[in-house]
Amino acid sequence: MAIWAWILIALGVIIVVALLVAILMQQRRTTMLRQRFGPEYDRVLQEREDRRAGEADLRDRQKQRDQLDIKPLAEPARARFATEWREVQERFVDQPSNAVVAADGLVYRVMAARGYPMDDFEEHAKLVSVDHPTVVENYRAAHEVCERARSQRASTEDLRGALLHYRSLFDDLLQAEDADERGAAHTLGTDDDRTQRGAR
Repeated sequence: MAIWAWILIALGVIIVVALLVAILMQQRRTTMLRQRFGPEYDRVLQEREDRRAGEADLRDRQKQRDQLDIKPLAEPARARFATEWREVQERFVDQPSNAVVAADGLVYRVMAARGYPMDDFEEHAKLVSVDHPTVVENYRAAHEVCERARSQRASTEDLRGALLHYRSLFDDLLQAEDADERGAAHTLGTDDDRTQRGAR
């Protein structure tokens, strides 16, 4: 066999190997993004209707998040916010709309205290999704109900759901450990039953 034929075969093998490596790397990146973002991964891909664009969006979020100094709350701040949350829950019985609006404001202040930029709701929700992917959709749903609650257009059932959604993110935000050590959503204590009772 002529030497040029061997060269062509070698080039063909190199191209095939390079393609296989590229495919495997892409699959690995996809797997890592799925694990990092959970349900948020599916939501973004459905919204973008293109896997490549959706994954690029998620990688951009990670880069932006990596530039931020997100820190756990000091114990006095955690205790203060936890007390405020109990007051919000108690208010729900007599003033459900006001309680949901207060919950929105409280979650907002906790995020700001942790170091998230709070200029635009959708932008900070995207950044929150990097650290809290399992509850960020709850946050979006709760915020939408809160906007309706401000003009008294939300039902009591919607308000109850919104308060529970805010609670899931609130608990996640109050955790003392760094977000990088968190593989899934955590909860602060086990008083969800009290949340359910207060939101009736």
